[in-house]
Amino acid sequence: MGTRMEVAQLESRMNTEDYRKLQSLFLDTSGESRSLSRTEFIDLACSSVGRGSREEFGLLFDSVVVTQEHRGLLLDSDAVKDEGRVDWGGLCSYLLLELSDKVKNTRTSTVPCWKPTRTLTCPHRDPVQKVLYLQSLGQYLTVSKGGTVGLRAGEDMSLLNTHRLQNNTVRPKDLWVTDMVLLHNVHKIAVSFTSKEVYFYDIMSKLDFSCKYKLQGLKFTPWCLDYWVDPSQPDQAVLTIGDIGGQVSALYFTTAQISLFERLSLRTDSDSDSADIILWDDLVKGKHRSCYTVTHQAHKPAWVRKVCHLGSLEAFVSCSTRPQSSMVIAWREKESRSLRVTSFFTKRGVWDMDHHRGLNLIATAGVDHQVLLWNPYVTSEPLCALSGHTSPVTTIRFMQTKQQLLSYSSDKVLCLWDVSSQLCVHRLEGVFPKTQEDTHTCLFLHEERQLLLLSFNSLLFLLETMKEEKRTNSHEHPVTCVLYNSLFRQVWDFNGRCLHRMNAGMGRAVEISQVLLLKRSILVMGWERMLTVFRLHSFSQSFVEPSEWKGGVQHRGDVLCAAFQPPQTLVTGHFLDSHLSGKEESENCIAVTRLLFLPERTSTAAATGGADLVSCGGSGVVRLWNSLHSHLVGQFTAHNRDLGSIVMTVSPCGKYLVTADREGTLKTWDIQEEQWCLETPGCLHTQQEADGQQRAHNGQIDTTQGGERSPPAPSETYADPDPDTSAEGEEVRMKDEEAGVNRREPLSR
Repeated sequence: MGTRMEVAQLESRMNTEDYRKLQSLFLDTSGESRSLSRTEFIDLACSSVGRGSREEFGLLFDSVVVTQEHRGLLLDSDAVKDEGRVDWGGLCSYLLLELSDKVKNTRTSTVPCWKPTRTLTCPHRDPVQKVLYLQSLGQYLTVSKGGTVGLRAGEDMSLLNTHRLQNNTVRPKDLWVTDMVLLHNVHKIAVSFTSKEVYFYDIMSKLDFSCKYKLQGLKFTPWCLDYWVDPSQPDQAVLTIGDIGGQVSALYFTTAQISLFERLSLRTDSDSDSADIILWDDLVKGKHRSCYTVTHQAHKPAWVRKVCHLGSLEAFVSCSTRPQSSMVIAWREKESRSLRVTSFFTKRGVWDMDHHRGLNLIATAGVDHQVLLWNPYVTSEPLCALSGHTSPVTTIRFMQTKQQLLSYSSDKVLCLWDVSSQLCVHRLEGVFPKTQEDTHTCLFLHEERQLLLLSFNSLLFLLETMKEEKRTNSHEHPVTCVLYNSLFRQVWDFNGRCLHRMNAGMGRAVEISQVLLLKRSILVMGWERMLTVFRLHSFSQSFVEPSEWKGGVQHRGDVLCAAFQPPQTLVTGHFLDSHLSGKEESENCIAVTRLLFLPERTSTAAATGGADLVSCGGSGVVRLWNSLHSHLVGQFTAHNRDLGSIVMTVSPCGKYLVTADREGTLKTWDIQEEQWCLETPGCLHTQQEADGQQRAHNGQIDTTQGGERSPPAPSETYADPDPDTSAEGEEVRMKDEEAGVNRREPLSR
């Protein structure tokens, strides 16, 4: 038989001409549209299309029918007027839906599985200000507030070398580094200082970080840096500077690979310092032909917290904690040095921001605990707000190769967001080191290696993910249950997104023992003597209220389980407290925990008086019933009665019955061997216990006149080999009427 994978292959094998042939099948001789039955569709498709087997076309037809029925039920429409028939519109809708699902699956977000966290040996005594990856060397570079630079191996993050940056303007104890960026096209780093300077160090020189340029005379202290290079023209680059005076300045380099700046005067420093001194006023006045500047002061008087050049938009964006200018985008007019500034408002300002190049979205880390996603062209309001943090969000990073976003808040919570669904798919907390509340935190994301480096003052914390396996979904915790779809040949788990919430308990907490899905309704049970029903036409809303149950109260105890047999037979089993029934029993309660119709027995066995229904529950007893005549056919003790209630399932062929108890013992029973319980039973004998206590149906099942019949022999699987769970010779502890099986026929679905 074909599978869904084979159908997908059939759809991919078919070309445009094949689909035209398929479309012509749904036209009659007069050219009018028509629908086809399953047999008609298979016969015509196999003869006209020329590719694909009958099984593949049959499975395709079944898939379309199921999709049409589901859509018609959920929308409460008449979309499916002729059940079991398909028209061209229905087939096209199904193919488009399949295509949409494929696109969504390719974008399925994966939740990272972290390796054990590591605290790296750190040479810094001051807070770490920035982490960079030197791709040309395959190494990581860190710099601290005091100017200490650490070089780390790319493979194991071991410390290779340390160096202290030189700055002759201030005393070593007064040195304060505010930021650092990598100029990868010219093999340099730019470092900003509180002395209102930016130094450019060579990282390829044999000398340790020799200074090449000193940009001095800035009006305010530079607080953040960003560097962008035109991929098609490496000579074209932009260095963006944000300062504590609310000013954002952009230095546009035109010959970066030849020289960043021109030499206008002789060096005035000592012979040991070969750096060229560049004055900011000279840049503003245009004395350097290799670069020019553009500025704006939209954040004044707030500090500029982050700057970023957006090459695709020919603009640079910045943020501050001032609400009126939480985010500012400066658009550069083509062939002009003038700027057009647009401001974005938030309630309490922004600490950090990042831009996703593929989605063209800007994410902001809000002081008001929210992550906002913005369209750069819309200033009125954000596209959406990602809520989940309970403290100010301090750092944010897009994963450029995925539609995912990382955010970190001041209460040491790291969240991973799926941008398409706007949901938090992973939350990490409690693993970061305990530090003071005013801890300076820096986050570095290296997507290629799937690792995170976080700094907590002078501590460096490494989070690295395990190698991702090729799967559509992953789970943080063990999967507890699965559901197999025999039509689509797919397995679905129960650890996914919640589509609907059903108000089964009417606002109160209840114990649900079973959920039974029928064709047009869902039955929920377990906490009262009636069933709770949800009609499928009510599922157009996310929060679904129950419909009226018209079956009334038929049980003396809470309904625990049910089984349905088409077209309209529903069997239910209940829980009964023996004190409520007025009977003295050694156990306080009796319950039916499972009810199942036996496949392949539903018609023939019932008509001849045999069993077509099986139940289990308290005292480890399994009973077989005839639903047509409403009587007990046979029973046997499957598990030790002291273990309490058991559960069971039946194989699709109806040959094997599997039971399990609370100690972890599984037993498989062959209930078709010797045609067990397929015939009308003889007398069911009762026996007397040695202590004189009388119970109904204590003896073995007798399916012949005057003789006893042994239960089917089980094959067992034990969780613990010590307990004795032998079922032979055990007694039955439940009376027929206390078994709580009630048959309602006919019953509308």
